[in-house]
Amino acid sequence: MAEINLLDRLPTTKRDPKARAATKTHEDRIIAKRFDRDFFDGERRHGYGGYRYDGRWLPVVQRFVEHYGLSSRACILDIGAAKGFLMHDFQSVLPRATIRGIDVSTYAKENAHGGMGSLIDIGSAEKLPYPDHSFDLVVSINSIHNLPLAKCRQALREIERVSRAHKYVTVDAWRTEEERKRLLDWILTAETYMSVDDWLKVFTEVGYTGDYWWFIP
Repeated sequence: MAEINLLDRLPTTKRDPKARAATKTHEDRIIAKRFDRDFFDGERRHGYGGYRYDGRWLPVVQRFVEHYGLSSRACILDIGAAKGFLMHDFQSVLPRATIRGIDVSTYAKENAHGGMGSLIDIGSAEKLPYPDHSFDLVVSINSIHNLPLAKCRQALREIERVSRAHKYVTVDAWRTEEERKRLLDWILTAETYMSVDDWLKVFTEVGYTGDYWWFIP
């Protein structure tokens, strides 16, 4: 296990948690958690406010390939694949690789980018429909924390089960009280969020041996 930011090639995004907290309602969270059109392509207060491909994940994919030394025929799983942007860019960089995604959103699958919909399975991370040791890399970016704690723990076990080599997750977390307040102001769909130290305990308890990073707005 290693704490490492493999998303450091993404463009920097300026967020305003206090402004979001001032307008966010319980109804907004309910709508967002449906993960349908409102979440991906509806108003910003319900999610992305328009989730469109812009190529920003290409440098991240190259970072993953370099860091893990992925072969041209690697098998890669993206958990919480959404519209398949990360999958698309993995396929662009490694055209002979086997790319698979899974997401709870039928809307995202049906509106996936670049033909990725046919490679996305509908399902949830706590019950992955793949055999043991199927993938050279399993990636879950800001996804499993949308599950309640018990299912989140099971999702980590499932990630461990289906991977035969590398694993990488990012989850909502904080190191300081100020970061905790900012996160609580920001979160819209997350069900499991805790301190970095508590996440590390969970990783150890469930036997997760992959790498990890934190989403801290």
